[in-house]
Amino acid sequence: MKARRWRDLLLQQEDLNFLLTNRIPRSAATWLMGWFSQIESPWLARLSIAVWRQFTKLDLGEAKAQQFRSLHACFVRELKDGARPVEQDPAVLVSPCDAIVGACGRVHQGQLWQAKGFPYSAADLFGDAARAAPFAEGCFVTLRLTSAMYHHFHAPHDATIEHVTHMAGDTWNVNPIALKRVERLFCKNERAAVHLKLTHSGHPVALIPVAAILVASLRLNFLDLLIPARYPQRYSGPNELPCQVEVKKGEDLGWFQHGSTVIVFAPPGFVLCEGVVSGKTIRMGQGLMRLPTDGQSRRAE
Repeated sequence: MKARRWRDLLLQQEDLNFLLTNRIPRSAATWLMGWFSQIESPWLARLSIAVWRQFTKLDLGEAKAQQFRSLHACFVRELKDGARPVEQDPAVLVSPCDAIVGACGRVHQGQLWQAKGFPYSAADLFGDAARAAPFAEGCFVTLRLTSAMYHHFHAPHDATIEHVTHMAGDTWNVNPIALKRVERLFCKNERAAVHLKLTHSGHPVALIPVAAILVASLRLNFLDLLIPARYPQRYSGPNELPCQVEVKKGEDLGWFQHGSTVIVFAPPGFVLCEGVVSGKTIRMGQGLMRLPTDGQSRRAE
């Protein structure tokens, strides 16, 4: 009976979390947070950060700056030089961000998982079956950034960024509770598909940053572009952004405001690095996947 009461209490807490973060006007809350976070007032920033620390383990010890003019400046803070060593082995694709590893593994018949019992289509996530095709039967990793984490994402390897597709969408929370309750959640949220071709092997790789509630913007440094979450107005269909930008492994590509998710895709032959499993905390620059060996590799044309 005692075990049952604890289980019922846990379910009640999950219900409350889900209601508080998803059954509110998500678009309005996100717009409000975006506006509030950019108010430039050092004392308001200090107060907001103090409140923030009551709810999360925010560690600013690695940050370049220790004083912030706005809450936004703290969200998108840079780290001290050398705080994130980048694995230089050319056979390794590194994590683009600090994160907790979520669902990961193989893309099977064009489908992957957001949580147990909740499959979704890669084509739906990419917004185009042709752009998802290179990753059929490939490898994927879901990387969830919490609000307290470093919010920048970086190049996972030396590469050329060839295309970005921005898809407007909702702002469902992307925490584990929501992932177990909302089908196709990542496919519903605001997101951008960043397509790269690795410099030396020619393999295609994709990063899909997915926005979430209270995430008011996505900055793409390599395009000098700020993609806002458009509230309340939307446009239908994807916004295609062709480009040709060479980046180096570990190079800063941009940031989220607040925290969210990056889903990494690689083609067949790539395998997860040892220790990359669901629930693992990983840092930007650590090994995420291993490139195919010479016998497995098929150079992209």
